[in-house]
Amino acid sequence: MAEKVLVTGGTGYLGGWCIVELLKRGYAVRTTVRKVAKADTVRAAIASAGVDASGVEVVAVDLSKDDGWDAAMAGVDYVLHVASPISPEGVKRADDYVRPAREGALRALKAATNAGVKRVVMTSSCAACAPSDTKSDKLADETVWSDPKRQADDWYRLSKTLAERAAWDFMKTSGGKTEFVTVLPAAIFGPVLNKESRSSVTIIERMLTGAMPGAPNIGVCVVDVRDVADLHVRAMIAPEAVGERFIASGKFMWMHELTEVLRRRLGERGDKVPTKRLPDIAVRMGALFNAQLKPVAQLLGRRVHYSSAKAERVLGWRMRPEEDTLAECAESLL
Repeated sequence: MAEKVLVTGGTGYLGGWCIVELLKRGYAVRTTVRKVAKADTVRAAIASAGVDASGVEVVAVDLSKDDGWDAAMAGVDYVLHVASPISPEGVKRADDYVRPAREGALRALKAATNAGVKRVVMTSSCAACAPSDTKSDKLADETVWSDPKRQADDWYRLSKTLAERAAWDFMKTSGGKTEFVTVLPAAIFGPVLNKESRSSVTIIERMLTGAMPGAPNIGVCVVDVRDVADLHVRAMIAPEAVGERFIASGKFMWMHELTEVLRRRLGERGDKVPTKRLPDIAVRMGALFNAQLKPVAQLLGRRVHYSSAKAERVLGWRMRPEEDTLAECAESLL
């Protein structure tokens, strides 16, 4: 009988691709959604990647509630905890981001350890290992932990740091025999499986539709969603992965470099991709009137580099070329 893996957040961008990767490798999969009515949507999205999703179990649980988690974990060998709770719109306090992320992670871990799951792989973020120096070319690795004080005004990234910290603390004191690993992806791009929960992909979508008038002076480290899913499965089964953090990140690219790749690879289909760069002053002025631009303004000129050498060395992980990832992401959106 095939080993069973619970993937939390089956409607999510990364969660869907994790399920695809597991099915390709012959695992039985159960996944969580907030509403059971999403079951057919989840299976259809997964099947679009060319795998048989008919046997995927779909159960409804909520990271903000205790109900149903014990049943979701029953009979499970491994857990890929990919889901992240949704923070309410119009939040006015950091705790509105931090509390759901931290409590959601702990709720899933408690259920997994109570059920005697062999290993949990939790999705964190490079936001949890960001170096304080954002101007140098020095690579950050898994030994780095972000300084919460420097993230005081960046609530999303702060929530990622504190949620992973809380998870490690819990597993060290209360994890029992359940093993634990975290994966820290950079900005995730690549093909989409459905129209919901596309994470970083909305950046590409805005470029393709003309919603982005110009490229702001910010950048991201690019990684393919399929490669991140592959890393989760490698971290799930490799003996050497126990108790480790693994960064999944390619090279840093400025927004204008992303737009150049899209225009070059898409040709006429990329005619709405911006050709201009936005001056910093325009972004800062816009942030005074548009709350959505405030986090963008905070990232102006910020450059970070992360090393995936550990994942490559320990787990044999390899990445697709960043340009292919971006082009295939745009192709799927078009």
